[in-house]
Amino acid sequence: MDERLAAAKERGWREVATIDAAYEAGEITDAHWYEAMAALVVPAYLAAETPEAGSGSSRDAAGWEWARSGIAKAVEPGWCFLDVGCANGHLMESMAAWAGVEPFGVDISPELAELARRRLPQWADRIWVGNAATWEPPRRFKAIRTGLDYVPADRRPDLVEHLLGFCDRLVIGVANEERDTPGFEGELASWGYEIAGRSVRDHPHPQLVYKAFWIDAK
Repeated sequence: MDERLAAAKERGWREVATIDAAYEAGEITDAHWYEAMAALVVPAYLAAETPEAGSGSSRDAAGWEWARSGIAKAVEPGWCFLDVGCANGHLMESMAAWAGVEPFGVDISPELAELARRRLPQWADRIWVGNAATWEPPRRFKAIRTGLDYVPADRRPDLVEHLLGFCDRLVIGVANEERDTPGFEGELASWGYEIAGRSVRDHPHPQLVYKAFWIDAK
């Protein structure tokens, strides 16, 4: 394994690989997988000193915009947009600025959801706590953004199907993916979904790209 490449894709790749291996071996349950991932992510997000770091990015403000603003291609002004795994809410406020959407958020961590409410009091009633794999929103959205790595690998098809029941467009990403490989898009295609659009941008690592793509509900 190219450890530099793995680290560029995911800073905590060793810890994540250990958790995934335990899950695949049947040593931990779904609930334990979510708990282990939260223990890895939540303390770091809460201790972050910048909005970008508190939303999982190691980039500065300009780097954050370059990496994430490709998502804006998937939406139109005025759309109701739900960010799954909203963390501190920084993508919510960014998408409102970049694309003129009406932002909403949900996070599995009560601590992160509360942080987002404190940062964005004007949208506090739009930020919920829930596991998106099973959570049922109180309303429908024009677009929902999620990551496939928010659930164990064998639960990804279920996550996609579940979220498509509450939106017209499901956006996947942004993910750090190897250049010229199908990545998560290939997974969705293998499950029978038609890709409606994508955004691909250069990553600081020459072998990687920032990638988001989206599918539409039928």
